[in-house]
Amino acid sequence: MTPHTPGARPEWSRNPAVVALGGGHGLSASLSALRLMSDRLTAVVTVADDGGSSGRLRDELDVLPPGDLRMALAALCDDSEWGRTWSALLQHRFSSSGDLDHHAMGNLLIVALWELLGDTVEGLDWVGRLLGARGRVLPMSSVPLVVEADVRRGPHEAPLETIVGQSRVALTDGRIEQLRLVPADPPACDEAVQAVLDADWVVLGPGSWYSSVLVHLLVPELAHALHATTARRCVTLNLSADTGETAGLTAIDHLEALHKHAPGLRVDAVLADPSAVEDVAGLADAAASMGARLLMRQVRRGDGTARHDALRLAAAYRDVFDGVLGDV
Repeated sequence: MTPHTPGARPEWSRNPAVVALGGGHGLSASLSALRLMSDRLTAVVTVADDGGSSGRLRDELDVLPPGDLRMALAALCDDSEWGRTWSALLQHRFSSSGDLDHHAMGNLLIVALWELLGDTVEGLDWVGRLLGARGRVLPMSSVPLVVEADVRRGPHEAPLETIVGQSRVALTDGRIEQLRLVPADPPACDEAVQAVLDADWVVLGPGSWYSSVLVHLLVPELAHALHATTARRCVTLNLSADTGETAGLTAIDHLEALHKHAPGLRVDAVLADPSAVEDVAGLADAAASMGARLLMRQVRRGDGTARHDALRLAAAYRDVFDGVLGDV
């Protein structure tokens, strides 16, 4: 990556075409930052959720689980009264003693449009227009998926256990050795593949590393596009790995897991918060082995929680996109 020099800023960097991959709260964090710097933004979202409102709608109506798609759309709403109101409505959950209990309003809206229009992508685009969303939201696959993981509990010689379902994989307390999707060769969303091929930058993470981020690399057409695109690739590391599927994993372990599941994928930049890095030199070496340079920036909120600050993260992405990779 060429360091930034005055007057050398590429034309696209003022409003880059960015594709962000992931799901859940992690993808919401990156989208909340990226929408502050570009309106040429596409979220490519996992469709393997099998829990809560999404799982119930998936089972009852045989549709893509809408929850992660809903969260991405909410994150793309602007800070106007219109945007805040519609974002809150999408995220609103009913509380009752009946069948509506804990269903998210946005999930119902999305699924209703899918039934009305008969087209998943068109339905999501309609929701985006209604919200005034700053970007587009697409599923990573055109069919609902199941996540499977081979997990090892205890020492290296301990037997592997297969965990089935995204909700169970996300909460496992074992070390994930291998990740799979069912079906093993799912069709990608064509529009998502094209967005990756047309992008200036692709952002992977933060988020549930295995069940929301790495699963994108297991959809063959999408994985091929991620390898073939002329876009540069930025990996955003998590702020903590205290519980669930990444409990005890270091920042270096996260990159090694990415390399294991996509050994040929070249990365241009790795973005990390200093508070989440145990070995800066080791992480820089791990990034370099994938072709990337390490960017260390404080992107955590100032309230002590393991949550990203949208403005700080946006500033960090701006440095990444402009090639300003020195420590600040």
